[in-house]
Amino acid sequence: MNYRFLTAVLVVAWIAIISGLAVNGFFADFTKLPPRLPFALLIPLPVVLAVAYSKRGTQWLRSLPPQWLIYIQTMRILVEIGLWLAVSFALLPVQMSFEGRNFDVLTGLMAIPVGYFVFVKRTWPRGIALVFNIGGLLLLTNALALGVLSMPLPIRMFHNAPDSGLLARFPYIFLPGVLVPLAYTGHIFSLRQWGLKV
Repeated sequence: MNYRFLTAVLVVAWIAIISGLAVNGFFADFTKLPPRLPFALLIPLPVVLAVAYSKRGTQWLRSLPPQWLIYIQTMRILVEIGLWLAVSFALLPVQMSFEGRNFDVLTGLMAIPVGYFVFVKRTWPRGIALVFNIGGLLLLTNALALGVLSMPLPIRMFHNAPDSGLLARFPYIFLPGVLVPLAYTGHIFSLRQWGLKV
């Protein structure tokens, strides 16, 4: 089976699975620990790591222009604008936007200059890409922590209204279930490329 076709099938299947679970309220059950929502963003991680370190995945990463894996992070600008709008309409708590404690938009804003000057013009040292990816993962982790700690869970730390339970419902599940895995996949693949000296 074609490798790209198989990847597309797996992605579509994953979207269908989390959509079905979200529609049926699976992720919105906040009565038990551990919370269910993190599974939506963590289950793809072993697959991503397996691809990154497999023989075929390594060959593919060697052939992929490294700036592409940096540029893909520009999507986080749109994500953060979406979160800011959700906060403006009182759908999510303020700490989840750049007006609060979520500074993930910086990753999106830096993606084009880092990709361009490190890998296209080659005027910035390659180490900048390493710093960018590690920083991007840290900012993503911070955003995820804010989301989890704002949910109506026993571990909730942010008690301002509204909570972040909206993210457990369809179609908002696509943020933690699809866009977050896409973001960390870009960072992991880029770091793997960096280690391969692509």
